[in-house]
Amino acid sequence: MSIPVVAFFNNKGGVGKTSLVYHLAWMCSISSIRILAVDLDPQANLTAAFLEDERLEELWDDSDQSQTIFGFLSPLIRGVGDIRSPECEVVEDNLALVVGDLNLSSFEDQLATEWPRCNDGHERAFRVMSAFWRIMQDAAESFEAELVLMDLGPNLGAINRAALISSDYVVVPLSPDLFSLQGLRNLGPTFRRWRQEWQERLKKGDNFPDLRLPKGQMETVGYIVLQHSVRLDRPVKAYQKWISRIPNEYRESVLGVGSSKRVSVENDPECLALLRHYRSLMPLAQEARKPMFSLRPADGAIGSHLQATEDAHRDFLRLAKKIVNKVGVPWSV
Repeated sequence: MSIPVVAFFNNKGGVGKTSLVYHLAWMCSISSIRILAVDLDPQANLTAAFLEDERLEELWDDSDQSQTIFGFLSPLIRGVGDIRSPECEVVEDNLALVVGDLNLSSFEDQLATEWPRCNDGHERAFRVMSAFWRIMQDAAESFEAELVLMDLGPNLGAINRAALISSDYVVVPLSPDLFSLQGLRNLGPTFRRWRQEWQERLKKGDNFPDLRLPKGQMETVGYIVLQHSVRLDRPVKAYQKWISRIPNEYRESVLGVGSSKRVSVENDPECLALLRHYRSLMPLAQEARKPMFSLRPADGAIGSHLQATEDAHRDFLRLAKKIVNKVGVPWSV
C-alpha cells in the first residue's frame, strides 16, 4: 500500500507555493501527523527554508550528493544502475525532508526522452518515469510518514510531468491576478492530457510486474487563494475583480465542467482557503527559521505581530485539517 502524495502546483511562479508547503508541513507535524516534505523544484527553495546554510553546504558540497534528490537519481541518470535507497533529512520528530538539489534540472532531458519510449515498452523508460515516485515511497516508508507533501517549480516541463504523475492529489495555489487565471487555462488541459497519457503507458508497464509504478491519479482536491489583502481600500477592490472569476475558471479549465451559475470563493467547495498575505510576519519567520505561527515574543512577535501569529495558526490549522481529511489521512489531534 502506497503513502498518499499531495503535489502543490501552479505553472505561475510567485504565488507563495513554497511557503505554503513549508507551513502546512510544519502544521501537520506539530499536530502529530508524520510528514515527508519533498523538494522537486530545481531551485530548491523549500530545502533552503528548512535547513541552515551550513547544513546545505555540507549536503551540496558532497561530491556524490548522496543525500539529495539528485544523488538518489544519480546511478539511474548515469546508466549504471537504478535509484539509490533515499535518506531523509530529519527536521523534527514528525517531519522529514527529501533534500532538493540545483542539479536536478539536468534530469529534464532524460525525462523528456523516456516519456515517449514508455509507449514502446522499454523497461528503462518506466524506471526513469517512476523514479520520483519510487524515491518518495521508499523515503516515506523508511520514515514511517503518513503523508507526502511535494513542492514543484512553476513550469509545465518534463520534471513536473514526472512529478505530477507521481501524485495522488493536486492542490492549486493561486494569487488574485490575471496571470493566475491565464495559468488555470493552461493547467487544466495539461493535467487531463498527462493523466490520460500515463494511463495509456501503464498498460505497457504491466510487462514489468516487479517494478512499482505510480497510478498517476492526479486528483485535484481544490485551490487556495494566497496573498490577498483584507483591507477595505483600493487594492482589495482590485483583488476582488480577479478573485470573483476564479471559481468558474477553475471549474471550466481544471475540472472540465461548465457552470452557468456564478459562485463566490467564499461559497465555493473547491476553495480550500483564502490566505492573507502575512507581510509583517514573513521576515521575522525567515530570520528565526521557523513557521510564522510558531513565532514568539523572543523572535520579535509582539503587539500586533503576536495577534497575527495566532491568526496564522488558526488559518493553517483549518487548512491542514481540510487537506488531510480530503486525502483520507486521519487527523489524530
